[in-house]
Amino acid sequence: MASPSTAAKLAAEFFGTFWLVFGGCGSAIFAAKQIAQSDDGQNTFQVGIGFLGVALAFGLTVVTMAYAVGHISGAHFNPAITLGAAVGGRLSWKELPGYWISQVVGGLLAGLILLVIAKGKPGFVAEGNMAANGYGEHSPGNYSLAAVIIAEVLLTAFFLIVILGATEERSNKGFGPLAIGLTLTLIHLISIPISNTSVNPARSTAVAFFNGNGAPGQLWVFWVAPLLGGLIGGVLYPLLFENGKFVLGAKSAPATPASRSDSVEA
Repeated sequence: MASPSTAAKLAAEFFGTFWLVFGGCGSAIFAAKQIAQSDDGQNTFQVGIGFLGVALAFGLTVVTMAYAVGHISGAHFNPAITLGAAVGGRLSWKELPGYWISQVVGGLLAGLILLVIAKGKPGFVAEGNMAANGYGEHSPGNYSLAAVIIAEVLLTAFFLIVILGATEERSNKGFGPLAIGLTLTLIHLISIPISNTSVNPARSTAVAFFNGNGAPGQLWVFWVAPLLGGLIGGVLYPLLFENGKFVLGAKSAPATPASRSDSVEA
């Protein structure tokens, strides 16, 4: 079977990242906090999906799109994962810029559409309500810059390790997207209170400028920390689990995720 074209790969990354942002951030914007009133009007109660629901939403976006387009692009949907895949020998370096551009543009389009929909509710104010990432006073739990950097680097590195392991030749590839999606769910369960969970520069960029409220000025953290984590994961997995092999970037077509029919998300 012929390998997917470059255009097909970039389209897959565009649509996959769009779905990740639209589904994950959309669940946080529209469904995380919903208050209902009792029939007698005397009491109110929470009917929103909360942190658990948002975490599951992010995981489900990855599972669904990894099954849908993982065989085409590797289903990265995340610049940090693309970097780690290139470092770990699963993707050619020449493909990295195109992946990054597709991911960021797909995420931004999803963020824009989320904003348009959200403004359909009377009284909605975008500032501070677009599921942006942050530290300090912009962290859901007021966590410091140092705490956020440590969490984002560590979680992205582990995410990349799981992805590389779940998609290598020795693994059961049919279950790879499930392992990856569940890992992203777990990551959100851990770190929504810390940073609102990024581990993905495209996801952070997608809503930062629409959110305002300090998010654009803090966006650098959610590029630097996840990319560092992806770099660490991309180095560690081949060294520790592939018999000490370390190839800085794919050297031939069979090493790319798409040509091996596995997915490398999130």
